[in-house]
Amino acid sequence: MSGRKAQAARNDELIRDAARAVFTADPGAPISAVAEHAGVGISALYRRYKSKEDLLQRLADDGMDRYLAEVEAALADEGDPWAAFAGFMRRCLDIGAGSLTMRLAGTFEVTEAMSAKGREIHLATQRLLTRAKEAGVLRPEIEVGDISVLLEHLHTIRIGDDARMNRLQHRYLALMLDALRLTGADELPGPPPTWQELRGRYDD
Repeated sequence: MSGRKAQAARNDELIRDAARAVFTADPGAPISAVAEHAGVGISALYRRYKSKEDLLQRLADDGMDRYLAEVEAALADEGDPWAAFAGFMRRCLDIGAGSLTMRLAGTFEVTEAMSAKGREIHLATQRLLTRAKEAGVLRPEIEVGDISVLLEHLHTIRIGDDARMNRLQHRYLALMLDALRLTGADELPGPPPTWQELRGRYDD
């Protein structure tokens, strides 16, 4: 890219990183707080995003793309099924999967394209879980909704600085992974969240 295009790309990345941090901490924050956090002028932000909702939609879309890339990478891994699944969960935690859902559900309109991508993600995750179950390494009653909720809960851990918080999140993910692998344990109470229940949070 030319110098100008490269700078624009860097600014866009700064804005999105800042928006994730600002809106995860405070969903009601004004868009000006994102510009301040990113160290760019408000006019530079509005040249890229026409409104706060537009920015939130782009963040959600980016998050879905990141998650989809991870589940596809896990499906392409032909090694040990449990290692592929556990690695997928760790990477999802590190990319922040579930953090924006937890904080921003219901604060912006979901487009048809986003809904279609959500269904694609759901089916891909389902394939990954089915493979792990067929290999006998995942509790048979675990469904896609369980994975979504577990990742969201991990992001409620907000103790210490970023490094400490990340270590604690991985500590509790390790405990969750042990529980997910208890294939001979008693059946879990109640059914998992359905696609409709998870999707419905965005319609509030």
